[in-house]
Amino acid sequence: MTTTSLQRDVFSVTRLNRAARELLETGLARVWVEGEISNLARPASGHLYFTLKDAKAQVSCALFRNRAQRLRFAPENGLQVLVRAQVSLYEPRGNYQLIVDQMEEAGDGALRRAFEELKNRLYNEGLFDEAAKRPIPELPRCIGVITSPSGAAIRDVLTVLRRRFAGIPVVIYPTRVQGEGAADDIVAALELAQRHNVCDVLLLTRGGGSLEDLWPFNEEKVARAVAACTLPLISAVGHEVDVVITDFVADARAPTPSAAAERLSPDGAALETRIRQLASRLRQQLQRQLRRHRERLDWLRQRLARQHPGQRLQQQAQRLDELEQRLERALRQNLATRRARLDTASARLRQHHPGRRLDELLAHNRALAKRLEYCINLQLSKHREKLAILARALETVSPLATLQRGYSITLAAGSGQVITDSRQVAPGDALETRLSSGRVFSTVTGTETT
Repeated sequence: MTTTSLQRDVFSVTRLNRAARELLETGLARVWVEGEISNLARPASGHLYFTLKDAKAQVSCALFRNRAQRLRFAPENGLQVLVRAQVSLYEPRGNYQLIVDQMEEAGDGALRRAFEELKNRLYNEGLFDEAAKRPIPELPRCIGVITSPSGAAIRDVLTVLRRRFAGIPVVIYPTRVQGEGAADDIVAALELAQRHNVCDVLLLTRGGGSLEDLWPFNEEKVARAVAACTLPLISAVGHEVDVVITDFVADARAPTPSAAAERLSPDGAALETRIRQLASRLRQQLQRQLRRHRERLDWLRQRLARQHPGQRLQQQAQRLDELEQRLERALRQNLATRRARLDTASARLRQHHPGRRLDELLAHNRALAKRLEYCINLQLSKHREKLAILARALETVSPLATLQRGYSITLAAGSGQVITDSRQVAPGDALETRLSSGRVFSTVTGTETT
């Protein structure tokens, strides 16, 4: 082996212990270790140094002050404890040790692990979701309390309720709150309260105690029964520092039974003051309303008086009388006007009476008739004279006059043609001879031409 290789392989003790410490702290996770405390030392720094041992081995432990101040019990030699620690190495002595960050009494430690496991499992299932929690009524009509009837918790709850608001009815569902069978009793009480269905909120409560005493409220069956409860539920188990599973699954958590009673009951004095204030405001509002209604009633009365049916009837009667008088005057005036028009029409009618006109027309007609008769006679006279002249002239040239002198006129019997030549007829033709007086009918037997 060369000198260079020897230098590479040789570590100082300090470096070796440091490397071992880093290996232990990074290679091993925190571990839970159970054992008995011995060689406990409490220096002025506030740190605790002790040995944790069992029947076959021991290990050195260190609990620094910031962690030691959080302990809920005082460590003593001979006390069985459960610690959570980081494996490390104390370099000055080369001894490995446990750096403790949490310490519990051994019995509580097992319960604590079970508590954490159930809490994580229920959380992952969603039983802690705030969205699923029901609101707690501000003024319950009835409060159901699930607890031991002989415990201090029920006395605290009833005392606070009587002090704050004594009028709220309380139904107690008695149950065991610790020991074997307590979890089953709590589940049965929850089911009974839901079947009973007279309360609108439930309070699951008990006083303080050790983790083991409070363990029924960490049972899975109780947690699931609380989560499935159909009524709003408050969990108030133990003191303010105590935390149980039902606190997470309930609709609300109160740090103590008294605090839960405070939350469930309104402050009677404050409520009474508020009621008095509201009553005063109501009276004032009613008075204002009454005043406004009275003013409106007075206004309506005045309006009604102005528009009263009797007064309105009187006005209508007076109006009717006035209209009657106006109608009578109008009728008289109209009658007078019509009489005057009738008189005028009568006068005009008399002037243009048909009888008078008829008399005038008859007289005119008679005059015209006389004139017509005169004219006709005059015309007749003139025509007679003219006719006589024409007659005389006609008579002078009339063939009748010739006939009177012994002459005649021969006519063809069929056609009436005047026969002036014998060649116009033939034997057998019928002839008509007109004489001065009468006619002669004959037949041609022969003709002779001259």
